[in-house]
Amino acid sequence: MDKYPHLFSPVRIGETTVKNRIFMPPISTNLADKGYVTDDLVAHYAARAKGGVGLIVTEVTTVEPTYIYLPGDMSIHDDSFIPGWEKLTKAVHQYGAKILPQLFHPAYMAFPVPGTPRLIAPSNVGPYYAKEAPRAVTAEELQVIIRQFAEAALRVRQAGGDGVEIHAAHAHGLLGGFLSPLYNKRTDAYGGDLNGRLRLALEVVSQVRKACGKDFMIDVRISGDEYTDGGQNLNDSIYAAKQLEKAGADFIHVSGGTTIMRGSSIPAPGTPMGSHIRLAEEIKKHISIPVASVGRITEPWLAEELIANGRTDICMVGRANLCDPAFSEKAKQGREEEICPCIGCLRCLNGVMFGKRIACTVNPALEAVLENVSKAGAKAQGELGMDLVPQAQEQKDILVIGGGAAGMEAACIAAKRGHHVVLCEKEEELGGELRIAAVPIAKQDLTKVVKYLAGQLASAGVDVRLGCMVTKEMLSGEFAGYEVIAATGAFPVILKPFTAFKQWMSADEVLAGKAFPGRKVVVLGGGSVGCETADYLAPLVDDLYPRNREIILLEMADNIMLQETGPGRSLLVQRMRKKGIQIVCGAKVGRVDAEHIYYSKGGKEYCIDDADTLVFAAGYQIDPSVEEMLKESGAVYHMAGDAHSVGNLKSAISEAYETAMRI
Repeated sequence: MDKYPHLFSPVRIGETTVKNRIFMPPISTNLADKGYVTDDLVAHYAARAKGGVGLIVTEVTTVEPTYIYLPGDMSIHDDSFIPGWEKLTKAVHQYGAKILPQLFHPAYMAFPVPGTPRLIAPSNVGPYYAKEAPRAVTAEELQVIIRQFAEAALRVRQAGGDGVEIHAAHAHGLLGGFLSPLYNKRTDAYGGDLNGRLRLALEVVSQVRKACGKDFMIDVRISGDEYTDGGQNLNDSIYAAKQLEKAGADFIHVSGGTTIMRGSSIPAPGTPMGSHIRLAEEIKKHISIPVASVGRITEPWLAEELIANGRTDICMVGRANLCDPAFSEKAKQGREEEICPCIGCLRCLNGVMFGKRIACTVNPALEAVLENVSKAGAKAQGELGMDLVPQAQEQKDILVIGGGAAGMEAACIAAKRGHHVVLCEKEEELGGELRIAAVPIAKQDLTKVVKYLAGQLASAGVDVRLGCMVTKEMLSGEFAGYEVIAATGAFPVILKPFTAFKQWMSADEVLAGKAFPGRKVVVLGGGSVGCETADYLAPLVDDLYPRNREIILLEMADNIMLQETGPGRSLLVQRMRKKGIQIVCGAKVGRVDAEHIYYSKGGKEYCIDDADTLVFAAGYQIDPSVEEMLKESGAVYHMAGDAHSVGNLKSAISEAYETAMRI
């Protein structure tokens, strides 16, 4: 009997049967070429279809040529796009999956490509970051746009697509903006009350149905609640879902939040999985067509529970399918421990917003596979996945020094390529810095990465030796002739002049439980580690309880966590402020003695004279002794991860993967 019988049961969508209830929601990739389907795009979606997903909703696909959402997004605004879509649908269909493009008009959220005319919107209201107010689209222009949606949908049908998703969620793009009271201030037939705000979406659905027939799936994505004062709420969305069903929608994709309220539509690490399920559950009670839920559904057991308990009909599994294209098949076979875990970091989308191709922190093969497809051409479509690692031309003896993320990744890939691999870790546990990084609030998912990589080491046959410090004698003895990958990480920067303070420790020592601070703590450094440590040490509520810690964070820059842009950063900063952590930016510590910490800000000097602990979170530095030992031994070696260049988890794993693939 299947472990997940509800998840892998078929579902009827209109007149179409989909083989299971794991659907992939739209995730921008920046893989299109001026809107056209590329071999990379075909390979990307075919890999997920091959991995067992039931239905794929592609990323944003624009319906007209004037406004561009992201430079690498897809389009189908004229017939020249049909051949590419034919190739894409054929590649997905060969694995029994269905495919729907997400039809979209970006309107006031379009990318400001030079030459783009003034952006349009429901009203002259734009997002806070806009450089000028958009103009209100006219009722006559709306009739053209409605026709463009219908014509785009018809092209999808002609290309063999199974249907379309109409994007009207997140107060995002034209249709989402019309639905939201935040952006729609119109007083004509397309504004005012909810019936007016909903009219455009209803007319689009009606015209798509008229153009494409009843055997063509129409899915409408809405926010069940915008979670914002003055925004669309659950009562609105229940009514909207009923009207959309009457207009011809075959299922409703229930999301939540808005794109400009960070962390509301795309949930951050540490937030509850199934983040919008309450909305889907309530809307499902009031309509007869299927309902899909989305938002951090990253584990098979949860998807099964949500469907089995009647809370949703379909689970949209996005980032987890991105992280492991075989998510569905591994779940169906009961191989959950082999699923590459999504940690919710959103590195996949952070780069996309800046014009980069889609990437993944934990699965560097995502980028590598696309590069291989570019070289191999269309014949490789759908045949490349993260579990396919080419064999090395020459099998070697490989020594990996270090059992952190980079070391484990390098050892796994090298072993899968046919090398004999020994991994030596000086501690008694695998994981390295990841075990410390998992300690702060909302970072527990990092433990899954350690567990997953440890399982991969075992299945790949790597000889793992814990409590084993590699010495120069070992390199010239047992490991003579071994090619070495050094992934020994980095160590915290300790500013020696400031160690004059009566009690000091590194953030790593705090998080590892090796040192325990007092009641008034100064954290020196406002990067991710400093902020996470301050958040970890602060009381959960700022209630003036006498035994609460008081935390002061000093940062030289004008703001904190300048290298982070995702919703996780937003929620972390919000927590810090709610907890009463004193954040002082533009603060340069000049001198320290046993009792005092002096810093300057704005040309004035300040003194903290009642702190009992100074915590260093001033970054990391490479340990040069490892490379010196390797040079002296005469070994052929490679430095990977932080042992080579201090970076983040994504750069460490990616570099380790690339290093192992080159040997």
